[in-house]
Amino acid sequence: MFELIRDNLWSPLVGMVLSSPYDGYVVYTLDIITKIVVILIPILACVAYITYAERKIIGFIQGRIGPNRVGFFGYSLWGLGQPIADAVKLIFKEIIIPTGANKTLFIMAPILSLAPSLAAWAVIPFNDGVVLADVNAGLLYLLALTSLAVYGHIIAGWASNSKYAFLGAMRSAAQIVAYEIAMGFALVCVLIASGSLNLEDIVRAQDGSVVHWFWLPLLPIYVLYFISGVAETNRAPFDVAEGESEIVAGFHVDYGGMAFSIFFMAEYANMILISVLTAIMFLGGWLSPFQGIPLLGDIPVLGESNIIWLLMKTSIFLFLFLWFRATFPRYRYDQIMRLGWKVFIPITIVWLVVVSVLVVAQVPPWFN
Repeated sequence: MFELIRDNLWSPLVGMVLSSPYDGYVVYTLDIITKIVVILIPILACVAYITYAERKIIGFIQGRIGPNRVGFFGYSLWGLGQPIADAVKLIFKEIIIPTGANKTLFIMAPILSLAPSLAAWAVIPFNDGVVLADVNAGLLYLLALTSLAVYGHIIAGWASNSKYAFLGAMRSAAQIVAYEIAMGFALVCVLIASGSLNLEDIVRAQDGSVVHWFWLPLLPIYVLYFISGVAETNRAPFDVAEGESEIVAGFHVDYGGMAFSIFFMAEYANMILISVLTAIMFLGGWLSPFQGIPLLGDIPVLGESNIIWLLMKTSIFLFLFLWFRATFPRYRYDQIMRLGWKVFIPITIVWLVVVSVLVVAQVPPWFN
């Protein structure tokens, strides 16, 4: 697929500029650009339409209709044009920078929040061998990139030169750091269980049916990782950093237009990333749950492992993100911090020892 797009799209464009035949470097560059485009465009489309799905799903849960007017070509089509209409509105909306703000940092902060969540997809394997950069330290790369998002929040709050925004930035940063430590320890448990930092190797270590995946031996870590992901993305019920009734939208109170929307693009992009990582680390990634099961595993559609299974697992976790927002009330800030520091981190430390013992003992069917 990558080669087809390169030969039919990029090669003619480069041919109009270069008179000589392509050398190896140019072809390699075209391959990289093609892969980046093929990965980023669907992700940005998913970010746009998750906002639509959120409004529709929460509307159904709460007995409302949700967006159902804006469509295409004169047809409402259940309101599927709403995300595009919102994007057009935000693009043409004026960006107002406060007089006392640091203008350079004010503009850089949203970009710094979104860029790591998009760059992290470079090491995400979508299928066996389908990955932009198959690096051996992919897990370390993810930890390094996801830890950069907190700087976008801090810089946004400080650059606004507003006490409300700065207080919201501090609350958000403290919450992100607390749960990021728990997520880091959880990933170390996965590292010990799989014996590799490479994400493809982590998926291959779970080869087999659903009972061979890491969700079973790492069940507490599996639940803890996903809840920590909800908290790190500042999603309900952990959204005290931007609680409208408490702190006037938190660190991005002074943002508007596209600068404001980029923060929310980063939030939804992080939701997708956390969902994909949970599926890869604990639910076998692209592996079929029926692989190796008699009768069911022999059915071509059910028994074959491919990207469809990864998308289905990711969709389940994304639905849980939206379900939580419609169901749970917002926690107090002291409850959130207590959960992160006094519950999650001790559990992950204890489970590190448990996983190490399981690996040394070679407990089947996961570590034999």
